[in-house]
Order: sequence, then C-alpha cells, then structure tokens
Amino acid sequence: MPLSPALPYPPLRAPDGSLTLAALPQGRLLHALARPGADAASLEPLLTALGDGSPHAVRPYAPGQWFVLGSEPLRPGEWARHTTQAGASLALSDQSHGRVRLSLEGRRARSALARGTGVDLHETAFTPGTSAATLFGHIGIHLTCLAPERFELIVLRGFAESLWHELVTGACCQ
Repeated sequence: MPLSPALPYPPLRAPDGSLTLAALPQGRLLHALARPGADAASLEPLLTALGDGSPHAVRPYAPGQWFVLGSEPLRPGEWARHTTQAGASLALSDQSHGRVRLSLEGRRARSALARGTGVDLHETAFTPGTSAATLFGHIGIHLTCLAPERFELIVLRGFAESLWHELVTGACCQ
C-alpha cells in the first residue's frame, strides 16, 4: 500500500513547468544526537546504517545532531533494533509523525526559496547534499539540496500548512 503525504494537496506546477511543489509521502525521520564526548566522524557508519541507503539519507542538523530519513516507515521491531544499534553512542528520537517533508523542484526552485530564506542558495554554495536549519519567512525549516534543481524542506507538522501556503502564494506555482 503506497504511503500518503501528510498534507492532502496534490502537487502544484507552475504554468510554465519551471517549478513543482509536492508534499512527500510519510516515511521515517529519526533525530540522532551524539552522546557527550562522542567523535562525530566515528558515528558516520552507525548513522548510515540507521538510514535506508538512499543518497542524503543522513543530514546534519546541528553540531552532534543529524536527521536520518527513510522512504518507508519503521517496521515493527525496527525501533528496538535501531536503539540497540545506537547503544551508548547516540540518542534517538522518532520524529516521523511530528514533521512533514515537502519537495520543491525545477529551474526556479533556488529563486523561489531565496524569497523566503537567508541561506546562500547559489549553486556553488548550496550543492547536492548540503543541508541547513533555517527559516522560511517566520517558519523554521530544515532545507536540503538533493539535486541541482531539487530541494526538500522538513517542517514541524503544526507549521506544514502555513509553509505550503507561503510557498504557493509567495514563490511558487501561480
């Protein structure tokens, strides 16, 4: 059974096809925090193992903190396995139901995002795999460049509709 997005809106496309906004299906989103004194570089294999193997599944969030994403929700027993894997190195928090993922892609994606955030989105500064915790207008988001013209925005569930509205009315697909 395919997963449905957290927001009930169909993808929106700019009339000229230069931009598409879509709510992504709910999957898994784990917040991993390094234990005090842990060496972040040594945690990389463990963080990768928590993800689903897709590119950019592990995203820096803050010093010693990462989001680990997967396209499928956690299966029964998987949480227990992950917390055992993390052991004394990481503290994990399942944020899957507390956050919403949106996709913004197309040749105008960078300029649309630039209207609402102070992050340097130039293609030489914000390359695929780059992430930033930032604001879009007044809404806190986690922004990741997945490809030169494709971005993913993660927002707290309570702000998801507001972010959608901001993107549609201020930058996107009208």
